[in-house]
Amino acid sequence: MQISGEMGFCSGMAVVYLVILNLLEVNGEIPTTLDGPFKPVTVPLDKSFRGNAIDLPDTDPRLQRSVTGLQPEQISVSLSSTHDSVWISWITGEFQIGDNIKPLDPKTVVSVVRYGKLRFPMIHKATGHSLVYNQMYPFEGLQNYTSGIVHHVRLTGLDPNTLYYYRCGDPLIPSMSDIYSFKTMPVSGPRSYPSRIAVVGDLGLTYNSSSTINHLKRNKPDLVLMVGDLSYANLYLTNGTSSDCYSCSFPDTPIHETYQPRWDYWGRFMQPLVSKVPIMMVQGNHEIELQAQNRTFASYSSRYAFPYKESGSSSPFYYSFNSGGIHFVVLGGYTAYSKTADQYKWLQKDLTHVNREVTPWLVATWHPPWYSSYTAHYREAECMMVAMEDLLYRYGVDIVFNGHVHAYERSNRVYNYALDPCGPVYITVGDGGNREKMSITHADEPGKCPEPSSTPDEFMGGFCAYNFTSGPAAGKFCWDRQPEYSAYRESSFGHGILEVKNETHALWKWHRNQDLYTKAGDQIYLVRQPKRCPVEPKVSLLNRLRSSCHFLLNLKGSS
Repeated sequence: MQISGEMGFCSGMAVVYLVILNLLEVNGEIPTTLDGPFKPVTVPLDKSFRGNAIDLPDTDPRLQRSVTGLQPEQISVSLSSTHDSVWISWITGEFQIGDNIKPLDPKTVVSVVRYGKLRFPMIHKATGHSLVYNQMYPFEGLQNYTSGIVHHVRLTGLDPNTLYYYRCGDPLIPSMSDIYSFKTMPVSGPRSYPSRIAVVGDLGLTYNSSSTINHLKRNKPDLVLMVGDLSYANLYLTNGTSSDCYSCSFPDTPIHETYQPRWDYWGRFMQPLVSKVPIMMVQGNHEIELQAQNRTFASYSSRYAFPYKESGSSSPFYYSFNSGGIHFVVLGGYTAYSKTADQYKWLQKDLTHVNREVTPWLVATWHPPWYSSYTAHYREAECMMVAMEDLLYRYGVDIVFNGHVHAYERSNRVYNYALDPCGPVYITVGDGGNREKMSITHADEPGKCPEPSSTPDEFMGGFCAYNFTSGPAAGKFCWDRQPEYSAYRESSFGHGILEVKNETHALWKWHRNQDLYTKAGDQIYLVRQPKRCPVEPKVSLLNRLRSSCHFLLNLKGSS
């Protein structure tokens, strides 16, 4: 009787909430995707807000090392695959850059986190692993880099939706950090969600980046989703000389260099936020950072923890995790994604095991967008789209977040370039404020359609973007007007906030840096329609029972 009473109360609250949403619709305050598809809207460029895309100087106190000896710095929290586990990461020791570098020995410092629900005493202890990475350039005049000691410790057995205090470091030296805190995610369930999830991309270290983070902090997120392109260290030579854009920088150098200290600056700049709020990373093209022996992504894959092993993946470039009733799938746009690749096979397996009764919302994210109408990176990731779009559609992905294009764009529900009420809403938020400035031209403007041969991503190669075969753009490579899939686009710096309300409704807001903190430049209720849009069947009940039996038998055998 108690259970049925609680269910009745929850159902009643859901009805009340839907009534409120309907009132909002009637009053015209916040539209919903049920009102769509919307006629395309382009907000004219406000040229007065394009300035200040200038990097913060090395001397800025937020970028400077503020600890001594082996005290922890660049502290960050990231999620594991479920609510009961998180990762704590940090760096000890100073980096070295120059011709003669001698890497630090990770064995000289242990990786320990003390934590608990009280500031004192912190009754729990966890240990982890550490590493040092190098960025090597075997060419005369180029400087090599070796990092400080990077630590990763996984905390387990955590309660959901709970505040924990922690200190990290080596208690034997001793060199422990100050006390920080984080809040775990809610338990996975159809009525259990974090209050606010911030989404930001292509951030960098400019004055605009600083404004973006200040606005983001005011929204008090429970989780930050960083959709690629973090430090932009590869806009600098190894001697610290900077450039304004990647494609035009340093054409005469023997290899495309990076200035790795920018990563340390970025870690220090972000610590006040990400030492308290978990951040989940997506690989971007500026993280590739080619070095000797064709090694790539060394800094990105070393500095941050990814729950790829916990989610059955073999690579930090693609993984999944739950945040309450949301299942996130992080994909790699710069690692193999064809139907024969490990990433595709992992994705198919991961989606098969998603239980939409437990995690109704399915959100996917990767860096280069499939649906973008800007000239910059136009149809650049078409081969990835050809390989994976059908799979994401069949399993009912609700929202896709991308970066890469330095502007904001929200799509209508779309699949295979056609309006589809069951397709995902694609949202590009590559407008964090990096040095390369905003994207302002659209491929549908006269004379702005790029040559097809120039559009494939150089790192991944391949060409899949043929002329459209049907619809308003039939026989063309670009549309001659804003595409019907594009609902709203605007060139401005900012970030987004996702607030999932229940199994079917989520509020999306995009905040521009030039506005007041409480104002949204774009907002809409994203509405799921599970009855109208059935998804690919989950793992059968019989298979689930078999898996449970195997687990219990293994547990019995190990005890």
